[in-house]
Amino acid sequence: MPDLSAAVVGRIGALARELRARGVRIGVGELLTAQSALAAVDASSREDAFYALRTTLCSASADLAVFPEAYAAVFGIAAPGEGEAAPTETVEEEQPAPHAAVPDSSGGEAEDDDEPAPAAWSDAEILRRKDFAEYTDADRLAARRLIARLAQRMPQRRSRRMRPVRGRGTTPDVRATVRSSLRHGGELVHRRWRGPSQRPRRLVLVCDVSGSMAPHARMLLTYVQAAVAAHGRVEAFAFGTRLTRLTMELAGRDPEAAIERATTQLEDWSGGTRIGAALGELNRVHGRRIGRGAIVVVLSDGWDRGDPDELAAEMARLQRSAHRVLWCNPLAAHPDYEPLTRGMQAALPSVDRLLAGNSIASLEELAALLEEGFATAVATR
Repeated sequence: MPDLSAAVVGRIGALARELRARGVRIGVGELLTAQSALAAVDASSREDAFYALRTTLCSASADLAVFPEAYAAVFGIAAPGEGEAAPTETVEEEQPAPHAAVPDSSGGEAEDDDEPAPAAWSDAEILRRKDFAEYTDADRLAARRLIARLAQRMPQRRSRRMRPVRGRGTTPDVRATVRSSLRHGGELVHRRWRGPSQRPRRLVLVCDVSGSMAPHARMLLTYVQAAVAAHGRVEAFAFGTRLTRLTMELAGRDPEAAIERATTQLEDWSGGTRIGAALGELNRVHGRRIGRGAIVVVLSDGWDRGDPDELAAEMARLQRSAHRVLWCNPLAAHPDYEPLTRGMQAALPSVDRLLAGNSIASLEELAALLEEGFATAVATR
């Protein structure tokens, strides 16, 4: 029985590693709960064991889609109701996940890597810091879930409309106060207040898909697609030698299909770069659609074959109409980076914040800045 218990714990640990590799967040609490769930059901029943593990290890609705694949990969059997999966390698033949060991109850380190232990870092943490240029196909698939969560965070602006608030607000709500007084014979016992509300601010994402951006363009376009799919006040554009509006193509719940539609519209994918001409078209042709007060995010490395004076003029025009202008440059992730290219030197005077756009961690910084509303933004010019 002790050997059987150790084998079950090892398989649960292997399943947790497989789920972490697919972007699912699992800690020690989930592992201990999964063991308790197996003890509470008939573990010899494939169906009972499957649903017990799925219930305890999946904390988000998106995790339910990847759980059957991870279950089949670890146990070599298909999920209940599905076709039989091809047998995979046994757990003993798999390479253990490189998580740090945790001291056991005797004070030493646990010798069995399959024992449930808190990870010093997870596969998701590796993806956060890993450069997009180094991503494999599996990394792109796992990172898609993290990017979709980041895209939910949108900039807000103060609305002119007031809303009812608890406690003392900024403006008395006369109508609600009178209505409340009817419960007390017309006596103004409780005063009602209204306060300011917020509404989403329009976001404009302009992605560089030229040849110099090829290692990063695919993942940045994935972020753009997730933002368009999550919100209605997002406009998406891509440029190489010319500007292409991709808002309609990137809409939809299927990221692969949306990006495929977008790439078919981009005739200048992995071509040259004319940033000034592209921004000029954005200002003049799409200026009414963008409107004033939007936050514009340019995702580009700044390599430009066009006229730097034209780029400087169009960036200044864009800044006058936008609420803020951000520039995400993958090259800025290097600690010794200096904006020496003609394109970046021409654009920087009109940029409110220069960020790195080479990893999920840099996109998290962008999302936090958008969500905070530039309360602590410092202009780079």
